[in-house]
Amino acid sequence: GGVCLNRGCIPSKTLLHIAKVLSECEALKEHGISFNPPSIDLGSLRTWKNEVVTRLRTGLKSLIKKYSIEFIHGHARFVSEDQIEILRSGFSAETRIFSKAIIASGSLPSKIDSLPNSNTNILDSTSALELNSIPKRMLIIGGGYIGLELGTIYSALGSRITLVEMLDQILFGVDRDLVRYVSGSLKKKFDKIILGTRITSVHEVGNFFKVEITDAKGLSETLEFDAILTAVGRVPATKELGLEKACVETDAKGFIKVDSDYRTNIKNIFAIGDAIGQPMLMHKAAAEARTAVANILGKNPNKKSAIPYVVFTDPEIAWCGITEEKVKKENISAKICRFSWLASGRAMSMGRTDGLTKIIADTATEKILGAGITGVGAGELISEIVVAMNCGATISDIASSIHPHPTLSETIMEAAELF
Repeated sequence: GGVCLNRGCIPSKTLLHIAKVLSECEALKEHGISFNPPSIDLGSLRTWKNEVVTRLRTGLKSLIKKYSIEFIHGHARFVSEDQIEILRSGFSAETRIFSKAIIASGSLPSKIDSLPNSNTNILDSTSALELNSIPKRMLIIGGGYIGLELGTIYSALGSRITLVEMLDQILFGVDRDLVRYVSGSLKKKFDKIILGTRITSVHEVGNFFKVEITDAKGLSETLEFDAILTAVGRVPATKELGLEKACVETDAKGFIKVDSDYRTNIKNIFAIGDAIGQPMLMHKAAAEARTAVANILGKNPNKKSAIPYVVFTDPEIAWCGITEEKVKKENISAKICRFSWLASGRAMSMGRTDGLTKIIADTATEKILGAGITGVGAGELISEIVVAMNCGATISDIASSIHPHPTLSETIMEAAELF
């Protein structure tokens, strides 16, 4: 594993912080404060990003030492249901017997086979975070959270971004009323956001690419780019584990099959995180790890929690529980309570009224079924709803809980009061 710390959440959020600061400085022009154009030292920025990752790695190494965990740096693969083989540089292959095992091998960026992937200007989410250069013209293939976050970073650093998504909405599956704020913001930052369109051909021409795109009506257009970033999902890192030797079952995509205790079909082998499928979130993987360990130790694991999702664009989007789209599709008896940040004093004072808070509650029981927030700091706000759902609080409980004024957290109370 280690995707989040080394090649995902931490380096990307470090760089997204920089993008946010640059954007905020630019926005202050509307309030009478202006700065000279920023001078970007890419080497120093890369060093700072790497230092953040290194500090966290060092902290984990300290924890490993504190708890007397044996750490082996190498490649491991199963050779049977109770043995692994470890390959280390400078050492002979070593076989170890185990009584229990947890697989946490993580995931890898999906590749588009038709692209010339040997070209260093064809990037994925891992190589894009290396910040080797800032291309003038970048194509992003895929309108999910990875493409949007990386596009936000490169746009802030000076790239002209064109994003192409084959579906008719970015962040497909997220409620449209939340997405529209992000979509509106990104349309100002990106050159183009092209929906309902496929990449039909890519040709290398000297130092750039000629890319043909085709929309749903069959109309084609050729565009030129200096770099291409593919953000079309992730696949499990399970191919090299020797799972077949341990008789561990996977699905057609390579995700490991587990039960509700995260036990595979082999009773002494467990699996967690990206290796078992969606949602691919570090906090979800950590919760699964606790459950797997509790089961191995014969303890009662904690009850299942609502899972929060966050997209760290600007504005952010966060949600948990069921979506409004699901309520409508399945005809669930629920009331949807929306509070626009246009009426939030704190949002006004920040110049960030581009937000919305909504809570979905059962009409009869007032039980909270889900929530969605879009706006600055939405990722920090959603945890209140997660705790409320886990504790069985009703929407009236939130409405009657005093929230500090003026804060963005008040928007949660204000939405609850609309029930």
